[in-house]
Amino acid sequence: MADRQEISCDCGAVELELEGRPFGVIECLCASCREAGARIESLPGAPPALGEWGASRFVLYRKDRVACRKGAEHVRAHRLTPDSPTRRLVATCCNSAMLLDFTKGHWASLYAPRWPDAGRPKAEMRIQTGSLPDPSVLPGDMPNYRGFGWRFPLRMLGAFAAMGFRSPDLPFGEQPLELPAEGAVR
Repeated sequence: MADRQEISCDCGAVELELEGRPFGVIECLCASCREAGARIESLPGAPPALGEWGASRFVLYRKDRVACRKGAEHVRAHRLTPDSPTRRLVATCCNSAMLLDFTKGHWASLYAPRWPDAGRPKAEMRIQTGSLPDPSVLPGDMPNYRGFGWRFPLRMLGAFAAMGFRSPDLPFGEQPLELPAEGAVR
């Protein structure tokens, strides 16, 4: 991967600039990611946000290495509950899921479908597989952790230390996004 790269929503109206390399690529199968992804995918014309088994494939970057270079006015935040510290940022111009921001954290989880197929980073592990009705359906092509495993938290800690233990805010996507209520997804 290049030292700087840009990813965009499906229509190109929103562009994010990323500096450096990601510190991990995961597939999250927690109930919250699957529910939020399904809600986002239910928006008119929304491109896929979820992969096989309802997994959200995320490319993990330090927040201080993510910037919105174009189209910030189109970015809206979806929270599963009003007081949730986790928000998923969506480009409303084409309803593309852009990233997950755990507001108390130091990282941004960018939705892998924002990368072109040829340059899309490959997942290294699946986390929260215990949330699936039957985790045994998952292939053994990478580690499948019922929770977070041990590698994921170590990488998170390494990135946090590299940032001087700071947790900056992402200065875009503050406006809320209206989505269908729970259970109203296709």
